[in-house]
Amino acid sequence: MRRLTRRPRPMLRVGVLLAASIAVVATATACSSSDDTKQVTLLTHDSFALPDPVIADFQKQTGLKLVVTKSGDAGQLASTISLTPGRPKADAVYGIDNTFASRPVTAGALADYTSPALPTSAQDYVLGGDAGKQLTPVDRGDVCVNVDTAWFAQRGIPAPTSITQLTDPRYKSDLVAMDPATSSPGLGFLLATIAARPGDWQEYWKGLRANDVSIVSGWDTGYNQDFSGGEGKGPKPIVVSYASSPAENPATKALLDGCFRQVEYVGVLKGAANTDGARKLVDFMLSDEVQKALPDSMYVYPVRDGVPLPESWAKYAPLPTDTVDLAPGSIAKNRENWQREWRTIMGR
Repeated sequence: MRRLTRRPRPMLRVGVLLAASIAVVATATACSSSDDTKQVTLLTHDSFALPDPVIADFQKQTGLKLVVTKSGDAGQLASTISLTPGRPKADAVYGIDNTFASRPVTAGALADYTSPALPTSAQDYVLGGDAGKQLTPVDRGDVCVNVDTAWFAQRGIPAPTSITQLTDPRYKSDLVAMDPATSSPGLGFLLATIAARPGDWQEYWKGLRANDVSIVSGWDTGYNQDFSGGEGKGPKPIVVSYASSPAENPATKALLDGCFRQVEYVGVLKGAANTDGARKLVDFMLSDEVQKALPDSMYVYPVRDGVPLPESWAKYAPLPTDTVDLAPGSIAKNRENWQREWRTIMGR
């Protein structure tokens, strides 16, 4: 998914994994393999971050050292594991979301596993078919357009209040979005426009192109480099991000009329060197300890009900009550065609 760092994360972020018990390898293409049953290797996206004490507790509870390998955004992550089904260089994967889930499932890259730790509150996020047997929901984040309200106030310009206004010439060159082929929030935003405007989403994107929308490959570039409200203080006051992002950056606001519900999953990789360890990791991601850590460390909403959220979230990052959605089967069937149409419209 992406995020703010703190990363003021994209969804980005806070805990840096430096504990001696953890090896974090940042790479876009390769993963470390588990060479014995004393460690478990997790392949994940670049936004993964859990506090050191939480990771240390996993080792204490299981006796397993956690090796974390990062592989770009969710789209890149899905492609990476789909290319080597049955021959993974990791044991488990976290960060595959509902927009890209069909890719590794169809490729046969995942093993069946239903966690006994799955809470009842997460049932609404379980995918259908084989995907539901292989991918376990961990967290939810809502892809929404974010606006730097301070930027507009300083210039005496009314900030947009709806995504329908983003084609208005007043906001020419103001929006930065992500490529839906390489970025999960980018794909989420495209799907949001398709769900909201099934008959004329193409016209909406033609309007965005005419209004000089900027397209980048990933969330981190868009938010932390190009967005005026991000850490890079870039030139663009409007960006595709998440409903939770303003909790980290109160000078910004999410437009809640066009948010796409994005769910992240964890799964066991088929052919893993340490399948038992991978299952223990899946269970651990659903534990109270991890679920409580997710909002502060990765700016996502936990799937377990009753987990307390940071006080600032109620004011700055309310959970959207009316998100747009598309059935996973529809996404799987049409994603490539939609992306192809989008590329044609955008001249890419």
